Amino acid sequence: MLHDPSHYEPPPIAEEIKLRPGDKDVLRRLGGELAEIAALSVHQDKARLWQQLNDLQSARPMVWINEIPWHEMNVDDELTLQTEHPWARDQERELRRTIYQWRHFPGDMIVSDYLACPLAVHSTDFGIIEDVDVVKTDEASDIVSRHFHIQIRDFPDLEKIKMPVVSHNEAATHYRYQAMCEVFADILPVRKVGQTHIWFTPWDYLCRWWGIQEAMMDLIERPDLVNAGVERMVDAWMVELDQFVALHALALDCNNTRIGSGGYGYTRELPGADYDPDSVKPHNMWGCSNAQVFSEVSPQMHWEFALRHELRWLERWGLTYYGCCEPLHQKIDLLRKIPNLRKLSASPRCDSRRVVQEVGTDYVLSRKPNPAILAEDDWQPERARQEMVEFLEVARGCHVELIMKDISTVRYQPQRLWEWATIAMEVAEEYASDR
Repeated sequence: MLHDPSHYEPPPIAEEIKLRPGDKDVLRRLGGELAEIAALSVHQDKARLWQQLNDLQSARPMVWINEIPWHEMNVDDELTLQTEHPWARDQERELRRTIYQWRHFPGDMIVSDYLACPLAVHSTDFGIIEDVDVVKTDEASDIVSRHFHIQIRDFPDLEKIKMPVVSHNEAATHYRYQAMCEVFADILPVRKVGQTHIWFTPWDYLCRWWGIQEAMMDLIERPDLVNAGVERMVDAWMVELDQFVALHALALDCNNTRIGSGGYGYTRELPGADYDPDSVKPHNMWGCSNAQVFSEVSPQMHWEFALRHELRWLERWGLTYYGCCEPLHQKIDLLRKIPNLRKLSASPRCDSRRVVQEVGTDYVLSRKPNPAILAEDDWQPERARQEMVEFLEVARGCHVELIMKDISTVRYQPQRLWEWATIAMEVAEEYASDR
């Protein structure tokens, strides 16, 4: 995620990374484990299946899991960090989580045969962050309940939304890259990687500053103010994107990069013919958008206050993904106005029969099984299976990915998620097509 409305991200600091031998040993051992996983031929097979899905030539439903309650996952100290240096701990955490997921709930996960060194790119963001009261039920979890304090009440308040300034600290990138190459030499290659897929969601931000009830009322009472607010947010994102382009700081996402709220981005259609590997452009990549707070808003209002503004952004990309947790079954005709739409979300709140009838084989259906099944008092694996089967029965012949996400809790029983992944893969194989 490029932005987080809860805080400002400080600029990166350019300083040499010096590790003690013990930290290097831990990282090299984990890097070696990852290299063995990455060398498996199954990743090539999975990449081909993801590509077929996204090219609307799917062989079977694809399965992927993310947004995981990692604080509940540790078993036998598999996720316990052993390094001391903050940079080393960040590296170790990512390595351990990747290896853990591969061992226990891989689904159709693909492990890269290189390590990514992110460019030290920084955005000043939008000049405004949420003012919020937080209530927690689990101090170890980052899933919280929020009460937002209103910061946008009238036209002058829209000036609080600033145009971002993007910069690349090349020295910081150099130090990161140097450290990774030194640690993982002869284990895995290291590549400098810019900004990949961008989560573009104006309404996820606006409702935190505006107030949800207040924003919904203003759709009716003050439509000019709402349109001005959305327009300014889109302007800010567009200004930021232009700077990424100018800095040559974008990177391809037609690989094992998450697209929208769905799965991987493999496709033959990207990066396309007009592609310069030294200067990736938006038309070489995937775009996305959503308006989750518009779950109960009419198609007409969804167009007026969301999609017609979002199109300015969506039209810049090679292919696009739309939606997240909101039901979209009543808005498929509206979404067909997106010229490069390829995937759309089919949340557990949608009318399955209607969304399948409306979409057919025109787009990929990014089906989100309900994660609540993992949070109940008693784990019911057969009901989890049945829920997936019921959707896939309705969606026979369609292009489907099964994405388990938004997992708030597994009740500190990670085996529930392990078993869900096994069941999902069994069901996906049962619904393999003859295409």
